[in-house]
Amino acid sequence: MNDIRIGVIGLGIRSNLADLVHRPGSGSVVAAACDRDPRMLALAGDRFGTGVRTAQDHRELLDAGLDGVFVLTPDHTHERIGLDLLSRGVPVFLDKPMAISTEGCDRLLAAARTHRTRLYVGHNMRHLPVVAAMREIVGNGTVGEVKAVWCRHFVGHGGDFYFKDWHADRRNTTGLLLQKGAHDIDVIHWLAGGYTRRVNAMGGLTVYGGIDSRGERDGQRMTDWLSEDNWPPLSLTGLNPVVDVEDLSMMLMRLDNGVFASYQQCHYTPDYWRNYTVIGTEGRMENFGDADGAEIRVWNRRSDYRADADLVVPVEAAAGSHGGADPLLAAEFLGFVREGGATVTSPLAAREAVAAGYAATVSLRDGGRPVDVAPVAPDLAAYFSGGQR
Repeated sequence: MNDIRIGVIGLGIRSNLADLVHRPGSGSVVAAACDRDPRMLALAGDRFGTGVRTAQDHRELLDAGLDGVFVLTPDHTHERIGLDLLSRGVPVFLDKPMAISTEGCDRLLAAARTHRTRLYVGHNMRHLPVVAAMREIVGNGTVGEVKAVWCRHFVGHGGDFYFKDWHADRRNTTGLLLQKGAHDIDVIHWLAGGYTRRVNAMGGLTVYGGIDSRGERDGQRMTDWLSEDNWPPLSLTGLNPVVDVEDLSMMLMRLDNGVFASYQQCHYTPDYWRNYTVIGTEGRMENFGDADGAEIRVWNRRSDYRADADLVVPVEAAAGSHGGADPLLAAEFLGFVREGGATVTSPLAAREAVAAGYAATVSLRDGGRPVDVAPVAPDLAAYFSGGQR
């Protein structure tokens, strides 16, 4: 097998995905790396071999003869970088969220179709074992026809992850209801079998806005300040100079197939995990834990409260980051670069997740008024539903 030549733009924490595909002689090799930080570029040779091409500007790699590129940069840069690559016929892996506005996503979808260039979005949670197992249970009809999906997201390290760098500035993310919530909204859509068409939301900057300790972090990475000892939330220091995104948010959704859903997100809980509840015409399903050792419980008989479910499905994480989801995600992208066709992840679904999160943020910042979410243009929807063929 000839090695396909892969590029990576952005050498931060998510560049572990590039490490997963750097397998010289075994199908793929990282041939080019791009980052604005020269110190990160200086390490590229050790990671990917002395022959790796490096650049500080992604446009320098447009003529590098790459077969595919991972775009793992801050959210607000995804659209511009993605458009540049797509217009040059280079298959693109965009980390989630694919853009920070609905319009930005639609421009990316249109460009991918216009240039007939393959577009992939890194919604790795579709490969997360607990989510895949819940999807299978729904598909088996165990809870009947799905009528409601609820998700509570306890973001235990939210202060360190999202309020000490560029994430805290809405110019870079729109808001965390979109940035962080895109994962969960996509899962809600996947489990419900539909897309959001109306939302309303409430929330605010309820804790971190009261912390006066701020500071620039030029040259630092999240691993430089992340610590289990940063607790309780009000004891945090060195927040981003601009903090104008919400740390608590709640949204309600009405989907196009009649399913109703809700999503709640809090960035200062002591625990860090997601809890999904799916209610159907014949039962209720809920996950307890979302990593190795988690289990899914299903109740199908009437009762008062009882912790013992009628069906218990244990979940074991596979090897690799994010419960084994990242290796599957990286492998799927490589297969998509080589062969094209349908994938477990979906650019169309990724757009719908952003669109719901974007509309919810508009609602949240305008008194919770209902906001409608327009669908993708029919011709674009057909193109991506057909596997971009």
